[in-house]
Formats: sequence, C-alpha cells, structure tokens
Amino acid sequence: MDCCGIADHHIGTGVCGCCGALRPRYKRLVDNIFPEDSEDGLVKANMEKLTFYALSAPEKLDRIGAYLAERLSRDVARHRYGYVCIAMEALDQLLMACHCQSINLFVESFLKMVAKLLESDKAALQILGTNSFIKFANIEEDTPSYHRSYDFFVCRFSEMCHSGHDDAADRTKIRMSGIKGLQGVVRKTVNDELQANIWEPQHMDKIVPSLLFNLQQVEDAGSRSPSPLQATEKEKESPAALAEGCLRELLGRAAYGNIKNAIKPVLMHLDNHSLWEPKLFAVHCFKIIMYSVQSQHSHLVIQQLVGHLDANSKSAAKVRTGIVEVLSESAVIAAAGSVGPTVLEVFNILLRHLRLSIDYEVRGKYDSTINISNQIIKEHEERVFQEAVIKTIGVFANTLPAYQRSEVMLFIMGKVPLPTVHQALDLRKPGDDANRMIQLMLLKSLLQVTIGFQSKNLLATLPTSFLESLLSASLMEDTELRLLVIEILLSLIDRQENRRKFSHISLISDVSALMLKVEKCSRQDTLFMKKHSQTLYRYIYMSCKQQNNSYIHYDAIYAMLAVISMELANEEVMVDLIRVVLALQELSLNNDDCLPVWNRCAIHALASAYLYFISQLTTLPAFCQNIQQVIETRQKAALYLLPEGVFESENSIPQSMDKLEKELLFLQNEISEVFAGSGYSSDRLGIPFIPQFTDEDRLSKRKSIGETISLQVEVESRNSPEKEEKKPAEEITYETLKKAIDGGAMEEQERERRRLVVEKFQKAPFEEIAAHCGARATILQSKLNQIFEITVRPPPSPSGSTIGYGQTPPRSVPVYEMKFPDLCVY
Repeated sequence: MDCCGIADHHIGTGVCGCCGALRPRYKRLVDNIFPEDSEDGLVKANMEKLTFYALSAPEKLDRIGAYLAERLSRDVARHRYGYVCIAMEALDQLLMACHCQSINLFVESFLKMVAKLLESDKAALQILGTNSFIKFANIEEDTPSYHRSYDFFVCRFSEMCHSGHDDAADRTKIRMSGIKGLQGVVRKTVNDELQANIWEPQHMDKIVPSLLFNLQQVEDAGSRSPSPLQATEKEKESPAALAEGCLRELLGRAAYGNIKNAIKPVLMHLDNHSLWEPKLFAVHCFKIIMYSVQSQHSHLVIQQLVGHLDANSKSAAKVRTGIVEVLSESAVIAAAGSVGPTVLEVFNILLRHLRLSIDYEVRGKYDSTINISNQIIKEHEERVFQEAVIKTIGVFANTLPAYQRSEVMLFIMGKVPLPTVHQALDLRKPGDDANRMIQLMLLKSLLQVTIGFQSKNLLATLPTSFLESLLSASLMEDTELRLLVIEILLSLIDRQENRRKFSHISLISDVSALMLKVEKCSRQDTLFMKKHSQTLYRYIYMSCKQQNNSYIHYDAIYAMLAVISMELANEEVMVDLIRVVLALQELSLNNDDCLPVWNRCAIHALASAYLYFISQLTTLPAFCQNIQQVIETRQKAALYLLPEGVFESENSIPQSMDKLEKELLFLQNEISEVFAGSGYSSDRLGIPFIPQFTDEDRLSKRKSIGETISLQVEVESRNSPEKEEKKPAEEITYETLKKAIDGGAMEEQERERRRLVVEKFQKAPFEEIAAHCGARATILQSKLNQIFEITVRPPPSPSGSTIGYGQTPPRSVPVYEMKFPDLCVY
C-alpha cells in the first residue's frame, strides 16, 4: 500500500507571509517542495531548484538534511504520512544527486530519518525506510566515514526478519524488508575496512540466525535445489529464497579470517533449535555454505564442523549422527580441498569418536563415573552413528590424492588393536568385546578408504609393516574380521575392477565372456611379488584352514586368487599359485587339522574352480585338457568336490570323506609334465608348496608348533596324492630339534651380520668408509707384491750355469748375442 494513499489529508500550514522572506533560503526551498495537499505528491519543479542549490552550495547539505529530518519527525508524530513519503522521496533524490565530500554530514541526517521510520509500528513506514536504506547502500561513497555506526540497523532489520505481524501479507513484506535491509548493511560495510566491522561476533550472531529463521520457513527444504539458478519466479519472491540469496552473498564475501565468525552462528542455531536430528535442514544449510564460500576456504568449514563434533562428544547419538552426515555431504562438495592441511588430524578425530561411541555402547553411559539417568544410550542409535562415521571416512578419503590416502591407511591400521607376537588374543578376558568392536569398525573404515583406490605402485602402498599387520588379522577366529581383511586386499590389488566378476565360486566355461581387463605385470608389481608373494601365499593357505569358514570366505579367497592372477601374475607367480592350490588340495586330503567334511569339500571345490579358470587364462591346450578331464570325472562320480555340489546343493556332501581315487584329484606330477611339454620350466612346479610359519601363526587354530615341524619333516612322504606307498616320517628326537634350533640361530646371526654391514655403509661418515676401504687396498697390494716376488724370476742364462752361494750373478746376455740351436732357427 502506497504511503500517499494512507495519508490523513491534512494540509501543511505553510509559512507566515510576513516572516517568509526572513527565513534562510534552504528552508524556503525545502518548504516549497511540499504541496498544499499531500496527495499531489512532490513538487518536481521546486525539487529541481533544491537539487541545483544543494549542488551549488554543498556546504548547505547538512542543514538541508537536518531541516528535512525535523519536518519528517514532526509529520510522523502528527500521523501525516503523505508528507512523510514526500520527505523521503526528496531525501532519496538529494542523496543520489550529491556525490561530494560533504555528503557524510547529509548522510547522518538521512540515517536518522530512516531509523525514525523503522521504529514505527506501521508496516508501510518500515518498508519505506528499508527501501530508502537499500538505495543508500548501493551508493559508492568517495570518502570513508570513521564514526558511522550501523548497530541499530543490524538489530532492527534482524528484528524485522522475525516479525510476527497478525496480517500474513504484512508479515511477509516486513520479513522480506528485514532481509533486504541486512543485505544492504552487508553490501555497505563488508568491503570497506574503515567502516564498522560487520564480521564481529555481535553482528554475525544477529544476521545469520535471522537469515536461517526465514530459510527454515520454506516447506520441504530438502526438495529445494542448492543452486539459485534453478529457483522459480514464485520461489524468488519468498522470504526463504531472499534469505538464501543474502546468505550466499554474505558467505561469498567472507575472507579467510571471517569464516569462523560466519559459521559459528549456524552451528549454534542448529543446536538451539534441535535441527541436527532430521538433518534435512542442516544438510541444506551447509550445501548453501559450501557452494558459496571461496573454494580455498572450504576446508575451514570442515574444520568448524569437526570441532563442533568434538564439542558434542557426549550429546545424543542422533545429534552426533546428524553432524557426521553433514560432514559427509560437505566433503563431497568441497572435493580435494575439503580436508585442508591437517589431513591426519581430521581422520584422527573421526576415529576417536568412533572409539568413544563403542565405549558408550559397551558401558551404557556417557560418563565413566556417573550415570546420567536422563540420557539413555540406545545401541541401535550408536550403531547408526558408527556406520555414519565409517561412511564419512570413506568420503573424505576419496577426496585425497594417492600419497595422502596411503598415509591414512597406515594411520588407521596403526589404530587397530591387534594381538602381538608374544600375546595371543584371549576372548574370555573382560573388555574383549570392546576390542573386537573396535577392530571391526576400524577395519570397516580401512575398507572404505581403499574402495576405488587406484595404486600404481603396490610396493609403496603396501609396506611390510602394513601388510604384516593386516594379514595377521586374517588369522583371528572372528569370521567377520577375516572377511574384511580379504576384502581390503582385494580393493587394493583389483585396479582393473574385475572383482565383481568373481563374486561366487563357479566353473567358468568361457573366460572370454567375462570381458576381463588384463594388463602386463609392471616392474613395480613384479618387485612387490618378489618381496611379499610368500607372505600372501602363506596367509591364503592359513585362511583356508579355519574351521569356522563359510561359503562367503571361500568366495573371497577364490576372488583373491583370480585377481592376483590377472593383476600381479607373471610366469613365476602363476606357477606358485598353482602350487598353493595343490597344497590346499593336499591339506584337505590329509586333514591333519581335523576340518569338517564340508570345509574339506569346499577346499576341493575352490581348487577345481581356480585351476579351471587359470587353465583357460594360460591358453595351454594340454593343461586345459588335463583339468577338464578331472572335472568331468568329478561331475560323474564326486559332485561334492565341485562348486555346484558344495555351495548350491549341500545334500550331496557325504557324511565322511575317506581316501579319494587318483582320477578325482589334480596330480602335481601330471601338471608339471604338461607345463614342461609346453616349453615352461617345470622344476619349480614339481616342488610342493610348504608355508613358512611364523610366531604370529599362533593366533590361528593350529594346536602346537610340533605339528609344524612334523609337517615339514614328513612333506617328502605326503607331498603328492599319487604316491601309493608313503615312507615313514622321521622320528622327532632331542638331537633333531637341537640341530633345527642351532641352524636357525646361525642363520639369524648371519642375517644380523649382513644387516650391520649394510647399516654401516648407509650411515657411517664418508671418511670412515674411505679409510676402511683404503686399509683393505693396502693389505691387498702387499699380498700381491709378495706373490710377484715369488713368481717373477730373472731370465735364465743361456749357458745353463748355476750361481753358487756367495757368487755374484754374471752379466745378463742380450738376446741378439744368445746362441740358439740350429733346429730352433729358421
């Protein structure tokens, strides 16, 4: 509604004719712009005269402004709103026309009049004052003002943003005017260092919550697009859309040092109004923030969120879950710059909260001493929080470059509480439930980090310490932990994304139909396998020995063998993998570990599926024929030795499995002969695979180390199923054990001596090394001199006479004077 339309039709009294000539000229010019009837509006001719006068005599601007402010105050008090509108129109025109050094004095009067209108309880006057302030905010002043304050306007505009006017239309208009006013204050002050600092907490604590309050009013905030370009015309006219635009502009202008003051009120607003639990509004807010701040500052927002998570470490699980999910969404938007310079610190905080959540779940309370009765911890809510943290860790890891992701993997692995070599895991001790949950959650986090990781150099990605720690977890009795370890290794090794094609053990009739991506093994991969292949083979072998394995574990082991064959295999690795599978077949046949019948059948099925696959991958006709023949025999007589008989129809598994016929087995000597006939070196294939056991294997389920020694001693007698007569095992005596221990000690001493020599040449000063080498060279030269003195003699005399003791040697005869026999002369 126009102000002129609500005027009370009162006519100004004017000036007494006898005293008018005595009034100052600027007052007469100001009085002349007001008509007798306010409905007639501003007298434009007289307004032009006033503007010309103000431009000609800028020193009078302050007096003109003061007089206009006096008239406006009087008209407001007398409810003559028509003249109020005319006065503000005149002020706006003068303000837009006069750009000079004296405008600062005029602005003070102008701001007083705007403040007078904003203090009114009339919606039309508040809107009128806001519109005038917006026009003023768009003016670029030539000279700064050192004493101007906008505190009143920040408070009043923020109050208007929370308007509770009875009339819905007026309430919407007042709120929109408040948002526009705040936007004007920001534009006026944000880029001028000499103006009032709008980024101070006392201002941000009013501006940001006011914008969020209006942003929250939109229905179904989650359905709105975070991009303003996709908003409809109707949405742009709403307070929510206007508040979103103002918030974007505010954050877009924020410098490095102002991000904290701008984000803290957002976090406090979400806390005070319990907006973390639904999470939709919180996610919507931080999407706006992440899209608005400058990209180089995005990691500061992440740090604020992480710090807020620390501050709410004892809050309800739903609140912490909301904060973590907002973190996850924000990291996706921020991409590579989301973590910032403190990479490991962010992951350390997330892992700490993961561990705290597990402690809360186990103890059932947030405080270790006092149980807070009004905060009941629900296990399922803590589990939801833990899954959210694991997901967020994976999202953050996906934004990192390869070298930083490797560091994160090592960092997480270092947090996993694994039993040491001298301390086996006793599951009956108190607190082991918490340890088991921590191991589980940390390995899940590690799996999330490795997903999608394309490592070009496995030797650098998987150092010995990391690989040994990871594989030691694969020998624990917990089935879920072992499965996670295999999945982690698969994620790291599978760089061609072939893993999903081997999700289940099966006989692949046509490998070409899978459209596998196979590349030649690189030099780095070859070095990796030379260093760690035996370790990998040993843990694959030990994993198959676990009695509580399920079909999922054998599927994962099968996928591991297949992926290694495609990613890391050369001729030597392929032969070793065949040896490992044949050793697994031997393990199932002998059954020294007392495995259930189903496990033994599963191992046979695993061996048949892998050998059938690798025979097609090598494209050796004789090898393919040999494997095909055994599989056809099993399909007719022993279906329980194939994947379809073990994993699809368990009814075919017998109650017991005694000695199997040779036709049902893959014979090592026959495979070796096939490879030899195809031009391959069969020497290595003819050697049975014997896993090299270590002290860490005590974590597995084998009974004693005596079994390991017995296995190594008897290996010659049971290395292949085709031998009908087995030689008796060598008797284990005290002398045998003593020789084995002494031999190991001598090898250990030799390795230590070599290590000291290498360390000396790596760390010793150059002068010391040069002196050491020089001394050895001197000794060598003296020995050579002695040898030369002994072997080098003067030429014999042609006369053949000998020199007696004490006689002087005769004069040496030149060659041309020597007398040679006639037979020697030509």
